[in-house]
Amino acid sequence: MLRRLYDWTMSLAGTRHAEKALFGISFAESSFFPLPPDVLLIPMVIAKPLRWIRLALICTISSLLGAFLGYAIGMFLYETIGQPILAFYGKENSFEQIAAWYNTWGGWGVLFAAVTPFPYKVLTIFSGATGLNFLVFTIVSIIGRAARFFLVAALLRLYGEPIRIFIEKYLGLLFALFLILLLGGFYLVKFVF
Repeated sequence: MLRRLYDWTMSLAGTRHAEKALFGISFAESSFFPLPPDVLLIPMVIAKPLRWIRLALICTISSLLGAFLGYAIGMFLYETIGQPILAFYGKENSFEQIAAWYNTWGGWGVLFAAVTPFPYKVLTIFSGATGLNFLVFTIVSIIGRAARFFLVAALLRLYGEPIRIFIEKYLGLLFALFLILLLGGFYLVKFVF
């Protein structure tokens, strides 16, 4: 089953709809969707390595636009939409505790979440709900998301074929590690932060 999913993702990466799907996943991941765009970015760069800059740019721009949606959810719809999303990640009771601290140091938090597997959408919503300076939010989001997506795409461009062979050989192990990182990010959100 895992092999079929991998083959399907690789085949999607080569279709004319792949960039639209990448845009949609990157946008949604920054505000509400739980899966990172890397699940599509990685096979797309492996399938078409010469398009690495374009694909990283699509991820960066759409992720930034999705981050603006997350910020707006926090700012304008915190009670109706933002709180349930934060509750999903186990953070509904943490808001009051960190709001003041966050407005002082939140830019660093956004930058951290933008470049790591930490659920970025949690901090986009917090940023809007606490009123983090929008210019600071935008700048650190651009830096963090661009760094993440361009680094991943550049490494895949440079080492794509050996990486593809490695992925295909160790697909099960890599999937398990991916799940551990993903669940670890959710754990950190729920129990640490």
